[in-house]
Amino acid sequence: MAKASSVPAPMEALLAAELPEGEGWQYEPKWDGFRCIARRDGGTVEMISRSGKPLGRYFPEVLETLGKVAADRFTLDGELIIPLQDRLDFEALQMRLHPAESRVRKLAQETPALLMLFDILEAGGRSVDDNPLSGRRQALERFFRVNAVDGLLLSPATTDRDVAAGWLKRSGGALDGVVAKRLDQPYRFGERAMIKVKQLRTADCVVGGFRYAEKKHEVGSLLLGLYDDERLLHHVGFTSAIPAKERPELTRTLEALIKPPGFTGNAPGGPSRWSTERSGQWEPLKPKLVVEVRYDQVTGRRFRHGTALLRWRPDKAPKQCTFEQLAPELRPSEIAELFGS
Repeated sequence: MAKASSVPAPMEALLAAELPEGEGWQYEPKWDGFRCIARRDGGTVEMISRSGKPLGRYFPEVLETLGKVAADRFTLDGELIIPLQDRLDFEALQMRLHPAESRVRKLAQETPALLMLFDILEAGGRSVDDNPLSGRRQALERFFRVNAVDGLLLSPATTDRDVAAGWLKRSGGALDGVVAKRLDQPYRFGERAMIKVKQLRTADCVVGGFRYAEKKHEVGSLLLGLYDDERLLHHVGFTSAIPAKERPELTRTLEALIKPPGFTGNAPGGPSRWSTERSGQWEPLKPKLVVEVRYDQVTGRRFRHGTALLRWRPDKAPKQCTFEQLAPELRPSEIAELFGS
């Protein structure tokens, strides 16, 4: 991706075990796509990823859509998605991050992306991010009614917890879970100020190193890391669930990134009753790659078992992969205390 933008980081979410109860909550589907801040200022239209990188060159059809909107000054928060039958195709989104413009244009025609809107930060040149969510939602609905064009979608929202629970039961296809937001809360850039509930426990991790497979010059496992508050990268576990057909090319990619130290905090191969001679044999990497993994339990800030590799996350910046993701899942009483509900 190209140089990062000066747009503040979008508001993010904390993981919860259950949907929060009581009044004052708005629930929205969590879409399986790329987070995107879309901004237009007259003839200038840009799309920014959650890591602050420009997305426009990879999704020219969405830039074109935003250029057709009647309003000429706005900032919107949403999710880039590519529908495929009854699900959203995350791999099709990943394929867009290609260096060749001709390839991107071809994919834009074959699998056009849509922008699912769920918040508005600026309308008509006036910032509304300080307004409570209830007011921003009304402003977003007005914006959509006046400016609706093909390629823009408005995400559903409800204050009915039972409706949200129904969405959660259907997650796993087009939906990635449910997000809950306080109706009286302003937009809090860069903060985990929302609640998300997913059917599976997942985390985005930095690939800080790898081990070769035994008796093969081929990647056997990826070593996963998360950053702490002091920006040190700690080893938290591994994943070896790499499809065999992908290993040769992945090995070449990893070998091009080999560079010490890899992990700047706790490193693989430390004292452990599970340590073997091979535990200390690993290759350190530049912190460039991010992967999403599924895990079951966390003990001592480490994944208790191996993880399942779900997908690569080129849309996320490594520095966004922090231990906050592994905080114990919030329970209803903790949500009430944290959010004052």
